[in-house]
Formats: sequence, C-alpha cells, structure tokens
Amino acid sequence: MSVELVEVVRSGFRECVHRGSAVILRPDGTAELELGAVHAPIFPRSTNKPMQALALLRCGFEPVDAAELAIVAASHYGEPEHIRLVRRLMERHGVAEDLLGCPPDLPLAESARAAAVTATGPARIYMNCSGKHAAMLAACLHNDWPVAGYLEPGHPLQKVVIETIAELTGQASGSDALGVDGCGLPIVPVSLTNLARAYARFVTATPDLPQRRVADAVRAHPRLISGTDAPDERLMTATPGLFCKIGADGVHAGALPDGATFAYKLDDGHDRARVPLTAALLRRIGAPWTDGLAAMAETPVLGGSRPVGSIRVIPGVL
Repeated sequence: MSVELVEVVRSGFRECVHRGSAVILRPDGTAELELGAVHAPIFPRSTNKPMQALALLRCGFEPVDAAELAIVAASHYGEPEHIRLVRRLMERHGVAEDLLGCPPDLPLAESARAAAVTATGPARIYMNCSGKHAAMLAACLHNDWPVAGYLEPGHPLQKVVIETIAELTGQASGSDALGVDGCGLPIVPVSLTNLARAYARFVTATPDLPQRRVADAVRAHPRLISGTDAPDERLMTATPGLFCKIGADGVHAGALPDGATFAYKLDDGHDRARVPLTAALLRRIGAPWTDGLAAMAETPVLGGSRPVGSIRVIPGVL
C-alpha cells in the first residue's frame, strides 16, 4: 500500500497530497528505506531507456560519441540539438523517418513546440523516444533483422532488450506480463527495489563495460537525455556523479557513484511532486547537499504571481 510522500501547502492550508512508494538501497544492495509497495511490479516507463540502450550496444549498435549514446537513452524535449543528433544517427545508418515506430508528436520544449506547429506539425522525429527508435532500427539493419515488426515482443531485438532488463533487475517477466509503452515498444514490469538495483549496476560497472558507457554518457549530457531546465538536467547538474532517469506517470530512479540508489512511483503520476521528492531522497542517500539541490527541496506555490506556499516532502517521511 502506498504512503503520503509530498504535500502541496497554500496559504498555510494543505491543499493536496501525493501518495506513492519509494525505496532507497545502500551501496551493498540492502534496503535503507522502504515506503509503500516497493516489491510490487510497476511499469517503469522511460526509466527503462538506459537498459534499452545497453541492449542496443550488445546488439552491435555503435554510437559515434557519448552525445549520440545519450540521445539513444533520452526522453528528449525536441530541442534543435536533440533533433540534429537523431537525424545524424538516422542518416548514418540509412534510416528513413517513416520507419520510426513511435507516434508523431510535437516537441516537449515550448519554443521548439511553437516552431514545429508553424513549420511541420507533429512528426515522429519530435517524439521524445525518437533517438531510441532510430538506434533500434540501426541495430536491426546491422544484424540483418527485419525492420518491420521491430516493436513486437517476439522480434529478435526485443528479445535481447527483455533479456537485458531481466538480467539487470533480476526480475524475469513472461510475455503475458508485458505491456505497451507510450511509444509503442514492449514494457517489462519490475518492482521499485529491482529497478533501483539495476541502476546500481550501471554506476558500479568498470569503465570498460557497456553499462558504464551508458551511465557516463547520461551523466555527461544531462540536457541531451531530457531538455533545458528539465528535472533530470537540473538534478544531475546539481549533484556530482548522479545518474538518473525519469519515467512517465511518476516514476524516477537514480544512483550515486558509490552504488547507493533510489526509485519511486507516484500514484497519481503528477510531475510537480518529482523534483522535491527526488531532492529529499538524494539527501537521504548521502548526495552532496549543494546549493542547487537545496533550491529544489521545495517548489513555490504561487498566488497572484507571488509565493504563497510550497510543494514539499511531508516532514518526517524521509
């Protein structure tokens, strides 16, 4: 059963409460904190992306640089640099945009969204998962696998992805348990505890291993895996060595260089609770309490354009 984690206080009145589940694991993998249903399966959504990127490296996909690997693991905001990197990847491998299996969309960044509305309208390349889909098609071409049906669980590529996620999380799922993510790809249910364990395996891997390559690329390019002023960009910029990735509908996971990890799921999936909760979890697992991280501990609630309250972790929960 989930617990109350974050509250919204306006003019001294508790206006809303966000419930959820959260886990913190120590570097040795034991539980430091368990709140709510941390052993029940959830759909991790885009927190899967580093694991999918690792699977692509294992399938022979070779990015030209860390920036390209970051865009493969990204939920990008469709800013010009994001789209440039995805196009470069596609052109290098001869991937046409109409082969992308993700749905047409508009960029998440407001300025890029406005430009796209007037220029082209929704397009598959603007969808936040387009880097991952482009790399999946490139991996199919590299291995002489069919590009048709690459979204299906039985496709050779998706079999490698599912096996990689099972290996990293330690949680196997049968085909009957799989869901369909927002971009159309299979999604594997895992528990928050096992999701946190997977993230530890990225940061504690030796530098020569592909999982460490993924973690290092994400940490080196936090804006590429998200967007300007996006939660992951802000959190990784403020926290030295942090490797983290959000997922839709209130999921987030991350790890510090020593292997201490967190993962959580907000029941209502509301984005406003993310940053204060992540900041508090990072403080609990021993992240350096930088000015940037401290500034994210509470998000102002506005009334008439002035602060009249805040969004904050409920005192005493963590």
